[in-house]
Parts: sequence; C-alpha cells; structure tokens
Amino acid sequence: MKQAVQYAFAGVCDATLTAKTAEGVIAAAGYADAVMTRYIVEDGNIRDDLLTRSQLKKWVDGVDPLTGERRGRDLESPVADLILDATINAPKSFSIAAMLDPELAAAYEDLQDRLRDRIIKLWQTELNARRGKQGCFRENLTRIEVVELRHERSRSLDPHKHRHLWLNVKVQGQDRRWSNIDTRVALRFQNVVNAEGDLASRTDPAWLAALAAKGFTLNSDGEIAQLQHLVRPLSKRSAQIEANKAARIAEWKESHPEQEPSREVLNQIDRWAWAYGRPDKPNLDARNWAKVIRSELLAADPSLAKDLTPTIAAAKELDQLDLDLLAAKSIVDADARSTGTGGRFSEMDIRAGVIRALSGAGSIATRSELEPLIEQIEASAAQTLTVTLLSESGVPRHVKHLMATSTAVLKATVARRVESVSAAGAARPSAEIEAIASIVEPDRRLDRGQSAGAGSIAGTSRSVAISGAAGSGKTTMLKVAGAALRRQGRHMIIVAPTKKASAVAGRATGSNSSSLHQLLHDFGWRWIQNSAGGTDWLMLRPGELDPTSGRIYEGARTVIKPGDRIVVDEAGMLDLEAANALVDVLLRTGAGVAVVGDERQALPVGHSGAMALFWSHAADQVELVDIHRFRDSSWADLTLRLRDPQGQDATRAVADELVDTGHVTLASNEIEARQVMVSAWFDAARHGQTIALVTSTHAEAQEIGESIQARRISAGALDISQAVSGQEGQAIFVGDIVQTRRNDNLAEVQNRQNWAVKQITSTHVVLASATDSSDLKKISHEYAGSHLHLGYASTVYGVQGETTDRAVVGPGVDASGLYVGLTRGRAENSVVVVAASPSAARAELVEMMQRQVVEDTIEASRVAARTELNRAARPVATTDITQSDMSM
Repeated sequence: MKQAVQYAFAGVCDATLTAKTAEGVIAAAGYADAVMTRYIVEDGNIRDDLLTRSQLKKWVDGVDPLTGERRGRDLESPVADLILDATINAPKSFSIAAMLDPELAAAYEDLQDRLRDRIIKLWQTELNARRGKQGCFRENLTRIEVVELRHERSRSLDPHKHRHLWLNVKVQGQDRRWSNIDTRVALRFQNVVNAEGDLASRTDPAWLAALAAKGFTLNSDGEIAQLQHLVRPLSKRSAQIEANKAARIAEWKESHPEQEPSREVLNQIDRWAWAYGRPDKPNLDARNWAKVIRSELLAADPSLAKDLTPTIAAAKELDQLDLDLLAAKSIVDADARSTGTGGRFSEMDIRAGVIRALSGAGSIATRSELEPLIEQIEASAAQTLTVTLLSESGVPRHVKHLMATSTAVLKATVARRVESVSAAGAARPSAEIEAIASIVEPDRRLDRGQSAGAGSIAGTSRSVAISGAAGSGKTTMLKVAGAALRRQGRHMIIVAPTKKASAVAGRATGSNSSSLHQLLHDFGWRWIQNSAGGTDWLMLRPGELDPTSGRIYEGARTVIKPGDRIVVDEAGMLDLEAANALVDVLLRTGAGVAVVGDERQALPVGHSGAMALFWSHAADQVELVDIHRFRDSSWADLTLRLRDPQGQDATRAVADELVDTGHVTLASNEIEARQVMVSAWFDAARHGQTIALVTSTHAEAQEIGESIQARRISAGALDISQAVSGQEGQAIFVGDIVQTRRNDNLAEVQNRQNWAVKQITSTHVVLASATDSSDLKKISHEYAGSHLHLGYASTVYGVQGETTDRAVVGPGVDASGLYVGLTRGRAENSVVVVAASPSAARAELVEMMQRQVVEDTIEASRVAARTELNRAARPVATTDITQSDMSM
C-alpha cells in the first residue's frame, strides 16, 4: 500500500506522492477530468457518491465531506498516513486487449468493478480499528470509506487500465465511534488483496468468456498469449519517454537555476516527451492518444487487424482439483514470503497462498463458488503442513505465528549439526601472523581484529566465525590467513553464496575458490523442484543415478583433507539449506570452517540464521570494527553507527546526522528520485569516477538503466548500429554497461558480474570486464537473451562486495540495503529519500533503519511470535475499556 498517487494530467498515473497532507492529495487529484467516486461500505453494503475537490480535501483531513463533522481525533504525527492506497492491476496484455476492442474494454471494466467491490467489502470485514491507551484494543468495523480513481494509462502514457482505491484511515467501529484503522493489519492484508487480483484475472467466467469470444486465451503466466509479445515494445517506448522527460527537465533546470519546474511546466514536458519521436508529433488528447497507440500496435503486429477464431475456454472442474497439492503449494508460497520473518507466516499469508495456488489451477468459477474450496484448502494446509509457535487459541489472523513443518525441522537440524562441528582449538600466535603479513602485505599493517581473525582461521578450532563491518579489511585478513595455512601444509578453500563473490575473494587471496553450491554439487548435493513448487535437497552417494543429468555420480573431485579450512565468504547470505549441506561436507572431510561476513548486510534469498548459528557455537569469534575503506574518518564512524544503532534515540541521531551532513537528497516523488540517480551516473562519468546506484527492486534498477541508456543514445555515446536482445527483449547496444545473471563456466562469466559491451556480431557478444578492460569474454546471443540485462543500477545483492568511488541509494530500500549502499563509495555516499521536508526524510530514514531480529532457532521464532502477539490489539470487552479510554 502507498499513501497517495500523483497524476501528470487527465487520467494518467504518474508516481507515488510523498505529501501525506490533504493538500498533497488534492495535488494528486487536481488535474482535469479526474473522477473521484467515494464508496461507503457499511455492514457489507456498498453505496457511492461523487466528491468535489474541496470535499475530497475535507475527507482526507478526517472530516465528513458533507456535514463538516470531525471524525475522531486528529492524527498527531506530521508524517502519519491519511489514506492507504491499493492499486487494482492486471497483466499489461489485458490493457492492450481493451485498447484494441471496445467489447473487451467493457468486459475488463466489469472485471475491475467486481474486484473492487470484493476488496472493499473484505476491508470492512477483515480490518479493524485500534482503541484505548496505546491502541491495545481491537474494534471491528461497521463502516469504511474508499475513493476510487480510474486511469487508462501509465505515467509514460502506454495503455495501463487500472484503479486506485484510497482507503481513509478514519473508520467507524461497531460501536459507531470513529477512530483510526490498524495500519499493521491493513498492510499485512494487502497480500490477500493482491492474491484476489490474481484469482479474478485468471478464473472469472465472464472475463474469460469475453476473451474466448475474441479468440484470446491466457498462458501459464496469466498473460493473454496472443498479445504478450506486444508488452515489451510498449515498455521500451515508455523507457524512451522517461528518458525524454529526464533530459528535458535537466535542460530546464540548467536554464532556471535554483528553481523547480511548476506543475504546468511538468505537464508540458510530459506531453512533449510522449510526442517526441512519433510521426507528425500528435497532440495529446484522449482520442489522438488512443489512435496513435492502436496504430503502433498494428504496426508491431499487422495480424491484429484480423479477427481471430473464437475459442472455448478450457477449464478443470472444481472436483477434479488436487486439493492436497494446492494446500502444499499454498504453504510453499507462504514459506517463500516468510524469509524476512524467520520462516514465520500468518493465517492471512496461508489464505493468500491458497488463492494464488487456485488461480493457477486452471479452473473457471465465480468467486462465490470458489470460497468453500478456499476455506477447505486453507484449513487442510494449516492443520497438516504447519506448526504453531504459540500455544493459545484465538491468535489474530495477521500475527505471524505459524511455520512450515519442513522449515521447523530444518531449523532444528541445522542448529544441532552446527554445534557438532564446533570443537575448540588454538589460534596461531599473533607474532607469527604479523610476520607473515609483513611478507604478503608489506604495505599494510593488520589491525588487532584482522590479526586475530587470521590467527583463528589458521588455527585448529574446528569452527571460526568472523563478523566485519563494510570496509573493515576482510579480504586482507583472508590473504594473510591463507598464507599462514599454506605454511602448515594446509589448504584454504574459499566458497561464497555467489560465484562472483568467491571468485573475487579467490583472486585477492591466491586461494582455490568456487561458489558454495558448486562445492556442494561436487560432493553429491542436488536440489530439485517438487510438484508444489518447493525445492527438495538430496544427497547422492557414489554409484547412484543423478536425476538432474541422468549419469552415475562418481564422487567428489575436490580433494579436501582433515585440517583444511573451508572459508565461507559473504556468509551473511548463507541460507539454512546450504548450511545444512555444508556441515555434511565438513563431517565427511574432517575440514574446519570459517564463516566470514556480516548479517547486517544482504541476507540470504532463502531462510536466514545460518551465520548466527555458526557465530553462537563457534569456538573462536572475532569482530572486525576498524574501517579502512573510506577517505573520511568521520563517515567511517557514522557507518558503524548506521550498521548497528543502539535503540531508537541512536537511530534518530543517525538519521539526523545523515540529513545534516548532506548525505540525503530529497525528492518529491519516485520519478524525481530516479532522475537524481540518473544525473548522478552522468556526473560520475564526467569526472571519471565509478559509481554504484542501489535500488530497492530489480524493476527499478532496469528503469534507471533504460533511462541512462536513452540519454547516452541521445548524446551519441552508444553505437546503435549493432544491437542484441537481452532479458525480456531489452535492447542492448555497443558501449552499454551490462550485468550477466547466470554463471557460465564455458564463457567464464559469473552471476551479477558487470561488463561493458565491446562488440556485437551475428553469433556472439564480446564483453569487457568493468574493472579490467583487457579482460574480454564471449557470450552467445542465446545467453544474452536469457541472462543479460543493463547494469547501470542494481539491487543490494548486485553491489554487495563492490567498492566504487561514489554510491547513491534509491528510495524504498530496507535496513541492509541502506547500510550496504551507503558503504560502497570510497569518497562519496548518499541516499535519495522521497519526502516533502527534512523532518519527513528523517522519519523515513528511521523507518528504513528498522531491522528484523534474525531468528536462528525455533525458540527465537517463538519469542518473536510472542512479541508480535503482545503488540497486536485484543478484542474489546466491556470490562476491559471505559469510555474515557476511547480514541474519539
């Protein structure tokens, strides 16, 4: 959910609005022809009316728009949410279909109407208000109010029919009193809302019949199979429009120093950017826009001008569905979404998983027909495939107190096995380590932590754990430790959760290296997707048939002897499944292990807690705290406090210092934030500096990359005479910065490795390493189409382990993304915050710095579930609360 949305002009969704005031919402809806329909849901019944802009302002401010009566108390926080925004979206091909056929447009509107009514009724029945001191009581709702805005286009003016539902935080309880909605429950419930959208788009009988009548069918992704190929060209055009906007805004600001473009100026730029490059530069009104888009679609695929033969939508009968498989899929879904909460999920999460599983099951039925089946599958999944972490009954449905049985078993198993390989030994003497360091690193002097870490790794303790802040010299420590081990006739084998990280560490330390999964594969471990979509890990013994290759497994080729040391670099990203298999390798070989990393940086894609377990049981524990990376010592100190602020006061102090020292750039919306990051890339390029642009999502990274690419094309910096198609049809040219996304031993490229495109031929693409232009590799066009995309920006997983001159972190990252991003640049680091004022930016930074506690054991998960339950509101009882306690 978002607080509000901004519209560039009539019916065009532009971006997230930062202002949380009524004035901000009026700015969002203040363009011509915006339709503002209010839906009042009371005791399951819906009625609607229209609001003027002045009425909308009152409504957002917590006032009855018709009578002027104030609803409950004012929100005290200046950054409190006034509305919560959910977007009714669907696959892009649905909007293309609606553009091409008025009957499908009407059917799609009807589908969205049904989904809207479903969602707002669910909000009224499933959400609650909080009452009493500190909001400790739950009050069920009798009335909510929602404003709907309908839009035909995306912010870049490609077809994107969608609705915004603004849920007012002022709600009426069953006692007829107005108070504030329980935001935590509303945000948790959004998982169910999103799942309902998937279900409607793939199972609604009327919608699917309308598609079939036009010869259209849905594919396994839920897209219209006959139109999906048009999605990418439209998106590419959108990227060009965004680049046009960014370039023109930059030109305007250069001509108007210390000024910001007005809404009208931005409106004019939007219209120009859309028309630029199109024949005859059409005027942008609804009729011309639709005409141009239709002509471009027909030009892209002339066969669209012909009517398709009507089809019959094939579907499974409900009684043919495998309910046990659907239950298993729902738990796989909930478990996959629980990695940020230690494997815990809620009853709401199970329900969302059931709905998503059912949406892909191939059935067609009305929502009322599906409801009994959903309840049956949900009950079965919870009873047979989960364990509960709390003993009491009546736990609120949003509290994450359930865990997949398989995850609970894995947590217990890994904890027990890690303890079994933690025998104590002796570290090498510091004098010996310092003598070795003077030979292998003559220009550096190890600090106390590095010396202790190298001594422990080269020592005889079976398990060593070393935690180090970003820039604390872990690589230098490993180089010295490897030399110390070799002097004893022992070997150091460096592995990491990614091939890229292990290769970097191996080259820097002169040791053998591989990805962790490569080592585990060599020792017989395989991971196979099961019918429910989960991953089963199995271990082959020599002579057994490998189900992935069909060949006989002959045993490990890597020679690891007792006393050798397996070093897991970037161990904060070590997941529990891989840790379990690693312990098996340790037990079979007699080797010792050293986990080196930082759990405050990027966590695993799977379940976390492995490094915490190794740390708690390790015979030797070393913390590296001296920072060597940054040129500014005061910044080094601030990053340590950012890494682990001690309490809320310290967190606020760090946020204040980030703002006050100029490391924060304010942006009014996400588009402006993106422009800041694009401009930073070009500024770094002009000064010959390397830069890391860190985003919250892969999609955001690609949008930034495409904007940079477009501006480079306009400037003549790319050779567009040669092109190759990357992931999802992304156009890539000679000179582009790209990232490979799959290890390929034959081509010698690694996942998340950055390159510059040197040459494109009819058969292959030549890539030059981003760090060594003489290091050239060849990849095939087939590899590029599946595993190559623009690399100008990246998520935290792509930049962890990188060191650049500058770094800019985009909005919306979590605590680890903020910390990792702000520690990449040697000379300069900054974060872009979408906020209306410095005080709002401080509040946003405090929110971003909140970390989930790592739940490495079942007991830790029980404690976390108990804490969450204690924070949840309890049902109201007349004996519990008096009228004076009520929030009015």
